[in-house]
Amino acid sequence: MDLLKRIVENKREELASRKRGQSVEEMRRRALDASRPPSLRAVLEAAPGGMGLIAEAKPRSPSAGPIRTPFDGAAVARAFAEAGAQAMSVLMDERHFGGGESLWTEVRAAVDLPLLYKEFVIDPWQVWHARTLGASGVLLLAGVLDADTLRRLHDLVAEAGLEALVEVHDEAELEKAVAVNPTLLGINNRDLRTFTVSLATTERLAAQAPASALLVSESGIRRPADVARVKAAGARAVLVGEHLLRQDDPGVGVRNLMDEVWHERS
Repeated sequence: MDLLKRIVENKREELASRKRGQSVEEMRRRALDASRPPSLRAVLEAAPGGMGLIAEAKPRSPSAGPIRTPFDGAAVARAFAEAGAQAMSVLMDERHFGGGESLWTEVRAAVDLPLLYKEFVIDPWQVWHARTLGASGVLLLAGVLDADTLRRLHDLVAEAGLEALVEVHDEAELEKAVAVNPTLLGINNRDLRTFTVSLATTERLAAQAPASALLVSESGIRRPADVARVKAAGARAVLVGEHLLRQDDPGVGVRNLMDEVWHERS
């Protein structure tokens, strides 16, 4: 079993336990009592230089191991916000990525940026959970979900008053994503099965993406030239985690990566 399948199987077990503690119906009632979150797409569209940044809080990963030790979610979040990030992504998987609800709570208390619930979403319970936590967006992985499930969850995200970032890595996943007419389309330059990374993935898939979707290039963004490259391909935002988190000061990392495009002359 490859890593992605193993993570999803673990997620099914985790969800079975969590749903015994609180049903989907109970979670939905809690969610609908929560205030409506700000729009993730709107802040990315308004980013200077036509290029938004979703900065990611991710303590570790299966491929990289620990990324920042110790990991102070609140301090990282404040550094990202003060440096100009338009939004943040927060890892929700604890077993493989060191994230979870406690990390989310730290970040949410520290900043008022729109937050992306970055999780292996396979069940409606997770969508309503995202709304209770104050998420603006929910990640949906086209490589994990079949076409019918992707459509159902995409519709449910909208029903919950949130925005879905539908993530793809290849042409087959893009075809599946296009069928749900996404407003936010993530192109992951990392193959989640092999963990190889290539920015050519954004260049190839962006050319086939619908014009109505705001494109977010994810993974492998380390230099201003990388930002410029995916922007030229059609991306309107980048999602960056590991590179920024490995800097002594994540805020300086943001400025070094993004200031060139944010301050370019039109």
